[in-house]
Amino acid sequence: MSTHHINGPRAANSGNSKILKSVAAISTVSGWISAAMIMAAVGITCQMIFVRFVLNQSTIWQTEAVIYLVIGATLIGLPYVQLLRGHVNVDLLPLAFGNRGRKILAIFTLLLAIGVIGLMVFYGIEYWYEAWSRNWRSDTVWGVKLWIPYLAVPLGFGLFLVQLMADLYAIIADIDRPFGLEKK
Repeated sequence: MSTHHINGPRAANSGNSKILKSVAAISTVSGWISAAMIMAAVGITCQMIFVRFVLNQSTIWQTEAVIYLVIGATLIGLPYVQLLRGHVNVDLLPLAFGNRGRKILAIFTLLLAIGVIGLMVFYGIEYWYEAWSRNWRSDTVWGVKLWIPYLAVPLGFGLFLVQLMADLYAIIADIDRPFGLEKK
């Protein structure tokens, strides 16, 4: 294993590219939104515990809201995690290659990821639109309009797709190093 992440993840390199800096800013904002959603979910959970166990009353919307907030935070936070290179990284194969092999492998894996995430965006939009156009509601007392939480799917994966495309551009243009590894 390499030791290139000993001090924490290395954020994507934007160089002097205004496009990459803009994408990084959008990904950072999505990270802040994701953190705010997690904080809201924790606050609602505390309120729900108080209402149920201190006031001995039933809750109506809290459980559902917390579930949707945590799922939304996970999806909206995807581009920020990618920006920070916070995903699990197994670098055994990239370490075995030289600089050219690493670049080819990075381009291949990014193109594969872009293809898969592109499909998720496409079907996420389709699913969101169906919920919106048919006015789907949850089968709970709260009856939330499902297009609202379902919007997190195409939005989160869409922002993730943009960050992946920025990463691909940075690798192809030699602005960032494949897998964050130093040149051999």
